[in-house]
Formats: sequence, structure tokens, C-alpha cells
Amino acid sequence: MNWWKNLKGRVRFREPLKKHTTFKIGGPAKFFIEPKDIADLKLLLELLNGRGLPVFVIGAGSNILASDKGINAVVVKLNSSCFRKIDFQGKYFNAAAGCLLNRIIADFKNKGISAFEVFAGIPGTVGGALLMNAGAAGKNIGDLVEQVTVIDYNGRIRLFKRKDIKFTYRGCGLLSRYIVLSASFRFSRKKKEAIEAVIQGRLNWRRDKQELSLPSAGCAFKNPSETVPAGQLIDLCGLKGKRIGDAGVSAKHANFILNLGSANAKDVSMLMRLIMRRVKNKFNIDLQPEIRIWR
Repeated sequence: MNWWKNLKGRVRFREPLKKHTTFKIGGPAKFFIEPKDIADLKLLLELLNGRGLPVFVIGAGSNILASDKGINAVVVKLNSSCFRKIDFQGKYFNAAAGCLLNRIIADFKNKGISAFEVFAGIPGTVGGALLMNAGAAGKNIGDLVEQVTVIDYNGRIRLFKRKDIKFTYRGCGLLSRYIVLSASFRFSRKKKEAIEAVIQGRLNWRRDKQELSLPSAGCAFKNPSETVPAGQLIDLCGLKGKRIGDAGVSAKHANFILNLGSANAKDVSMLMRLIMRRVKNKFNIDLQPEIRIWR
């Protein structure tokens, strides 16, 4: 039975996830679906109810390590124009989940709108950034949120005010139980030159401190605390440059694992386990992955 036949969006079968992740790693997803709009997403979730197929949502794919064997699941990407809209409402703007942070930053700069410039260079969407509570320079995206609209896996839409949402370091337990549709954020007006200075400062910092020329998923591990960076612990274990297969620890930023050519998920997973073991043995600290692992 072709349960998906009434969907209006694009449906692909056995779609290689390596085409959709910044790691350039990952086997095929059983279904890869891009709903046309919210009604189409609602229908998809209703059709999936009771079928026993897990649902994974992907944004820019910038913090995902997908299994080499692929996943027996439905991967949903909110990529249509409906999920890339931005509307202004007084002193707030509402951004749909599929909007790319860097596109918002570039567009807002030209309009003298200050909001996300500190996140320049983070390769994510609004939805993914909220789920991870993406941050830079001591600021997190959760700090700017006014409200978030979500849909549950039964197709019911809900709205959460900021006071209902508890953002944590690189996470948000509440939002992880839903699919983010859009969110409203505070903004202010500033001179274009001031916004540009922040953007260039963040981009220069990233180019100086991080390896950006090879595929990766950004920071592999969460920092154990504000004063103890994971990268420093990994560096002190002498693991910069350590390689398993074509997965290697960056010589520039030890918390970056790079795809040096044809790395697979097994290579990366083995390297992550080695790092965790070495840090545990040397510092008695349990590193927690920041990368989301799809199996």
C-alpha cells in the first residue's frame, strides 16, 4: 500500500543521507520526505501514526552522524517555501523552522536589523538551532526566543511561550519532543556597519580557530563546563591529528572530527569512543557527544 500517495510534497526512497549532512556521511533513509506545507506535514504525521516507522527531522544536517547502513525511518526535511518564511510583528520577527541562520544574518545586516549576527558561521536552520540551543560568544539562541510553534507526532499544533521553555546547554528537552514549525525572536535596529563588524569578527574567529575546509559536524562533544572546554581536554590527551580510517581529529581544533576523504560512520564512532576513553582515563571526565547519532 502506497500510504504516501496523497502527500503533496516530494517523497524519495532510499535517499543517501550523506547528501544531506555536513559530515558527508550516511547510508540511505527508507523514506526522505519534504512536505509542501504545514497541512501536508500534518497529513504525513497522521499517516505515520501506528505504522511503527521512526521519524527523524533534518535541517542543515550540521550536527548529525548517520549510520553507514542507513536508517529504517522517515526523514523529514522542512525545505519548502512555507518553511522558509520570515514575518515581522512589532518588535519581534517570526522565522519558520527551515530558515538558514546565515541567510537570515545576511539579509538582516542589509536592513539594519540586529538579532543573530553573533551566530554568523553556524551552518544550521532555525529549527535545528533551537533544538540544540546553538550558541556563540557566550550567547545562545534560546536567549532571544519569545515563543515557539510546534507540531507533535500526532499532528497537533501547539504554541509555547518563553516561560514554558527551559533551554539548557546545547539542548531543550521540551522542544525535542516536537517538530519545530517556527519561532518568534526579539530584534533591534543598529547601523549596518556595526552589525557587519560583529559578523566579520565571528567569521574571522571561526576561520582562525576551526577547521572549515573539510567536512565535519562541528564540535563533536559538549564542553563539560563553562571553564573546561572539551577541545582542551582532547588536546591534553595528545589526540590532535589522531586518525582512524579517514576520520581524524583536527590539528587546529581538537573538538572537531574531520572527514579526511571517505570516512564512514564506523570510523567516526570508533574515534569518538577512543577520545571518550582517553579523557575519562586522564581526567575522570565523561564527555557527552554534541553530535546526534542516527542509527
